[in-house]
Amino acid sequence: MSFETGRGRSLPVRWLITLGILTLMGMGLLLLSRRPPSPSPTLTEGTLPSSSPTLSAPPALRDLCALEMLPRIHAPYFEGLIPFEQSAIAWFGQVSPTRNYTDIRVGYNARELFIYLAIFDRHLWYDENPTPQTLTQWDAATILLDTSGGDRLSLSSWRFVAQLYSEPSPSRRNVERGSAEGWKPIHVPFNAVPGWRGNALNDDRESDRGWAIGFTIPFSSLGLTSAPPEGTIWRLAVRVHDRDSIEDPSLEETSWPPSASPDDPSCWGFLHFGLPAYHATAVPTGYIRIRRPVRSSPLVPDANVGGTTSNQCPGDEYYIWNEWGNRNDGHAPDFNIQNQSDVADWPCFAKYYVTFPLDAIPRGKTIISATLTLHQFGNAGDPGQARPSWIQVLIASADWDEEAITWNNAPLAYENVGGAWVDPLLEWPGWPGVPRTWDVSYAVAQAYARGEPLRLILYSADSAYHSGKYFVSSDTEDWNTEGRPLLEVWWGESH
Repeated sequence: MSFETGRGRSLPVRWLITLGILTLMGMGLLLLSRRPPSPSPTLTEGTLPSSSPTLSAPPALRDLCALEMLPRIHAPYFEGLIPFEQSAIAWFGQVSPTRNYTDIRVGYNARELFIYLAIFDRHLWYDENPTPQTLTQWDAATILLDTSGGDRLSLSSWRFVAQLYSEPSPSRRNVERGSAEGWKPIHVPFNAVPGWRGNALNDDRESDRGWAIGFTIPFSSLGLTSAPPEGTIWRLAVRVHDRDSIEDPSLEETSWPPSASPDDPSCWGFLHFGLPAYHATAVPTGYIRIRRPVRSSPLVPDANVGGTTSNQCPGDEYYIWNEWGNRNDGHAPDFNIQNQSDVADWPCFAKYYVTFPLDAIPRGKTIISATLTLHQFGNAGDPGQARPSWIQVLIASADWDEEAITWNNAPLAYENVGGAWVDPLLEWPGWPGVPRTWDVSYAVAQAYARGEPLRLILYSADSAYHSGKYFVSSDTEDWNTEGRPLLEVWWGESH
């Protein structure tokens, strides 16, 4: 892999991306008209439409959450280079003056595993005279893997550590292998390329934004001849180490999963090779459309967290470190989904949470397929600046409150389940906007089997500037009911 790094720059992706200074995302397409659409049904049940999907036979759903609902990342496989913006996305931590937040991106090809961390951090410090034992006392990251998927340290357990620096440095990397007696040093090839954005490393000015590091771990270094077969499950944990001054000791570490212990693989999450797939064979018998019927209804709560359409890219340093992560936007009429490779622009990043009730689906049925539809009305950037976004769908790990959800308290993702490309709009499309769809069959089948609502998160692993995509929320005015998020589910009888 090749990355470009330098002073005051964020880690680019495999192809070289020139990073500029913090770019404020424009609203792009303006809200030019508000014509009420014709009314449409909101929560209806009927016969299966003739155009419904026909799906082939399913394997039984694999229960991947046997241990306390520990989260998992489904890593997509790629031929050749690993596209940065299509890597699986996950995250952990919080934004504050003394706490770090981290986005995780994961992908793999036949030769190597790619794990990229983008870390929001106000003070960037590295060790001028590092040793393997002191790497984690400064800004650094640890990747923990167990290739057997086991719950105890063994020869299948690996610990890869890399410290922030201005350029790749072997003296700031270390790898250890597990054993019954604990971790032991070992020399195997891997790479960890850092990058950063801010005033300067190792200074006391409070004007840094964060740093990033891309790990590439050859499968040959783990004793494998090639990538694991699709469906293989390993253990994975990520730990981010933080130091905010030269005099004070390192601060509390943050981890994915939050309870991860470096010496106990039973508390690590799961790394599943390949995206989940769902297929069902059943005689179609039912169909339902679920969306909020009127604005005052509590049905289908949704919320935007982070750089929302009304709060994009704020530049005040006090605000972004102290208030940005604690802002609630549970009742905005629209929302933004946004990410990019330049970690300096994290005040522009935004996620979307939405919950659909499934109790109107009769019990004892087989979910055949399900589709989420959102209506896009605009995007960040001036015409010609925006790029397509691979917007990912994830399952939330817990319930949340529309009145109180924020970037900092929103539940983490339990697992990623797929995605869809969303193109930028070249002109104002008129209301209700342009429908964009995602296959959420796997997620609905999982939630239905557990007797729970469908709790989704949408986020992206974008690389380019101006990546924000704007959609209509459940809280839009009643004249725009058709633009509200819509879940369609088809079910049937198994034989």
